[in-house]
Amino acid sequence: MINFAVTNNLIKQKFIMQIYQFEPILKPVLWGGDKIAALKGLPASDEPIGESWELSAVPGHESVVLCGDEAGTKLTELMQRHGAWLVGDDVWQRCGGTFPLLLKVIDARRDLSLQVHPDDEMARRFNSNGKTEMWYIVGTEGDAHIRTGFNRVITPEEYERRIADNTILDVVRTQASQPGDVFFIPAGMIHAIGAGNLLIEIQQSSDITYRVYDYDRRDANGNPRELHTQQAREALHYDTADGYTGRIANDAQGITPLAQCPYFDVRRLDFTDGFEIKLPQPHSFVAMVCIQGEGTVRVDDGEAIALRNFNTMLVPAAATSLTFTGKGQLVLASVPVKR
Repeated sequence: MINFAVTNNLIKQKFIMQIYQFEPILKPVLWGGDKIAALKGLPASDEPIGESWELSAVPGHESVVLCGDEAGTKLTELMQRHGAWLVGDDVWQRCGGTFPLLLKVIDARRDLSLQVHPDDEMARRFNSNGKTEMWYIVGTEGDAHIRTGFNRVITPEEYERRIADNTILDVVRTQASQPGDVFFIPAGMIHAIGAGNLLIEIQQSSDITYRVYDYDRRDANGNPRELHTQQAREALHYDTADGYTGRIANDAQGITPLAQCPYFDVRRLDFTDGFEIKLPQPHSFVAMVCIQGEGTVRVDDGEAIALRNFNTMLVPAAATSLTFTGKGQLVLASVPVKR
C-alpha cells in the first residue's frame, strides 16, 4: 500500500510540477499511411504506419517518458511512484493503480476492418476492460468515410448469414467524414474507420478487438486475416444507434465539449496568447494532444514547454492551472471524478 502523504511530500521536495511527454509507439499495419511520422517530425518509415499509441499502459505496449528527470520511466511505473498525485484520488481508487485511458493518432490510407469491442462485463472474462471509444477527425482526403452502427435493426441470425455471404456492409451505416466531426463508439457498436481519415482516438485502456469483416484481405504471408465471428456475435448490439454526434466548428478561444461518458471527458481547446485554464479541484489527470498551431504551455509555476504538432502530454492531477502562449488547438482528455 502506498503512503500518499509520504509519497506526495517526497514529490514536492524532488519534483517541480511538470508536464510529462512520451515516446510514441508506432504501429505498422497494412492499412496505414505515411502521415504520422511526417506530422510528428520523425524519420520516414519503410512500412505504412497506421497508429501512434501516444499514451498507453496496455501490457507490452507501455508509454515511456521522453525527457526530464524521469526519462525512460514507463507509465505504469509513474502510476506506482506518484499514485493519486498523478491521476487523482478518485481515479486511483476506481482503477486500482491502472492508467484508465489509451490515446492514439490514426492514419487510415485504406479501410480498417469492420469490428466491434466487448463491454466491461464481457471483457472481465479476459482480465481486461471493455472498450468504449471516441474519434475526433483531424483531417480527411479523397472519399473519406466512417462506418458506425447498423442502418436498421437486424438479428444475430441475419448477422451470421451476412457474414457467410459477404453482405454485412449492406446493413452498416456509412457517412462521409470531414475535419471537426466527432464519433462516439460505445462498446457493442459495429464500426470501421474508412480510408482517408486522420484522427485522434481516445478509449478505455483495452486492446480487445473482434474483427467482423476484412474485405477478404491477406496478411504479409498471403493468408486471410482472422475473423472473430462468434465473439463478435455475442458482443454486438443489433440496434440502429449512430456513432456520429456532430461537427465542431472552430472557436477563436475557448473550450468545446466533444464527448462525455463515465470513462472519459474529451474537449477541444482553441487558445490564443495568454489563455489560462483553472483546473477544478479535485480533478483527474489531463492528457493533451496538440493538433495545430505553435506556442508553449506551462503548468502552475513550472517551466514552459514548447507545443509541437501531434505531441501528447500528461498533466498531473495535482496541477491547478495551465497557461498557454501562441495560438493553436488541442484535444484534452480526462476522467470524470466525484466532487
